[in-house]
Amino acid sequence: MKKITFLTPVILITAFLFTSCVKDLDVQPIDPNVNTLNNVFKNQAAYKQALAKIYASYAVSGQTGGGGGSADIQGIDENFGNYVRQYWDLQELPTDEAIMAWDDATIKNFHWQTWSPNDVFTSAIYSRIFYTVTICNEFIRNANNAIGSASGTFLSDLKAFKAEARFLRALSYWHAIDMFGNVPFVTEADLPGAFFPKRITRVDLFNYIEAELKDMETDLIPARQNEYARADRGAEWFLLAKLYLNAKVYTGTERNTDALTYINRVIAAGYTIDSNYQKLFDADNNKSPEIIFSIAFDGQNTQQYGGMTFVLHASNGGGMPLNGIDGGWGGIRTIKDFVSKFNISESNFASTTQYQGADKRGMFFFDKSTWQWDVTNVGTFTHGIGVTKFKNVTSTGGAAPNAHATFVSTDFPMFRLADAYLMYAEAVVRGGSGGDLGTALGYVNALRQRAYGNSSGNINTSGLTLNFLLDERSRELYWEGHRRTDLVRFGQFTNGSYVWQWKGNVKNGTQTSSYRDLYPIPVNDLNANPNLQQNVGY
Repeated sequence: MKKITFLTPVILITAFLFTSCVKDLDVQPIDPNVNTLNNVFKNQAAYKQALAKIYASYAVSGQTGGGGGSADIQGIDENFGNYVRQYWDLQELPTDEAIMAWDDATIKNFHWQTWSPNDVFTSAIYSRIFYTVTICNEFIRNANNAIGSASGTFLSDLKAFKAEARFLRALSYWHAIDMFGNVPFVTEADLPGAFFPKRITRVDLFNYIEAELKDMETDLIPARQNEYARADRGAEWFLLAKLYLNAKVYTGTERNTDALTYINRVIAAGYTIDSNYQKLFDADNNKSPEIIFSIAFDGQNTQQYGGMTFVLHASNGGGMPLNGIDGGWGGIRTIKDFVSKFNISESNFASTTQYQGADKRGMFFFDKSTWQWDVTNVGTFTHGIGVTKFKNVTSTGGAAPNAHATFVSTDFPMFRLADAYLMYAEAVVRGGSGGDLGTALGYVNALRQRAYGNSSGNINTSGLTLNFLLDERSRELYWEGHRRTDLVRFGQFTNGSYVWQWKGNVKNGTQTSSYRDLYPIPVNDLNANPNLQQNVGY
């Protein structure tokens, strides 16, 4: 039995099943405009139900399921206004890893890197971020009120629940600092009411996230001890490592030694590399010992058109294998610049539509009779190369858990151990203390041995360069929501030396302005809040 279920109480249908096989978990409304103290936090069990809504805010987009209305945010179709869907779009579409064929609103502008401050999709992820922050604040506020009179198991549970809510708030604020920079800032101390949220600088928000994560650590469940898809100390250490690895971008100061401190804690916590790379992206990937934190999806109980339902369907079409879905939407695929990192070219598909080179991480589709390798028309799905990485079948080829023809059960692997291995290597190469090149090389080669099935893909110490690591991150982590952040950190997202097809809305690619390393503050929020300032360049 998977992790999530749907119910329809009052204003909220999202529900999240934390117990793997025990019983369904009702979820209650925690909208701060509703009488939450009476309607939500009415007993001990209700706190876990309310916490479930916060987790579910990443996976589902509204109150009735199936994209059927009562959306969490306004201004965009509910099917588009999903956290994971928009996060994936804005992390992947502006890069060399993905390109979109659709004409929905301004969606093509992302690969072209021509978005504007009034873009509906940047507004959507911005709204999703602060929606999650708001319900985290409400939960924490009510948990604080209850802690004083709680005792025994309820007190310890309540402290852990509160720490998880703080982690999720920090996670969303990390998305904010990474994508938008200087943003509005609210915590549980800001009571609901009419006020203009203050603006926090990127440096101050970095310091806040860092302090929050460190402070909550002892209240979180130890690493690998919490229920699946819930935050524990391993997830907290991983997020701190991510924060430190990108510190030069966020604050102007390298923090690679601090990154290594927390990467080492993650690696020592007992997670293990999955023996089969493909298993990480199948419908039973919740069983993988490598995943540290994921966003859980379920075909019967998280029925909406965002999240992994979007990723699997939008990336399918043109005769591609269905892999457990009922049909493709013909939207996202990749380009030759990315596929070349696996030493794959059009000639490799002369006698097959699904070719894997020596590096088995490259999972691509190309039918030479109907597809075109070169993307001469961005709007034609079959211009480019199909990606078959994610599948809605189990690792043994069986039906997905709680299988549904449209809605998928494959979880989104937000944090996994392989990323920690690559972060370790990068932090060492960048001069961080607390690690060494020999260990870094061992971690990288462990991933390459899994990819190649033997040691033929191993590199030596001289090959462990930043350029290699940027490419290796793309080979290991493509389509997992990391690429934009990585390219920014390596100075290659906008005005660096690396260009790819249709970057800058030029067929062969061109540099773009460096201010696009950040997305703009949405115009509507800028106009509504006099405390905010637009990011430079917009």
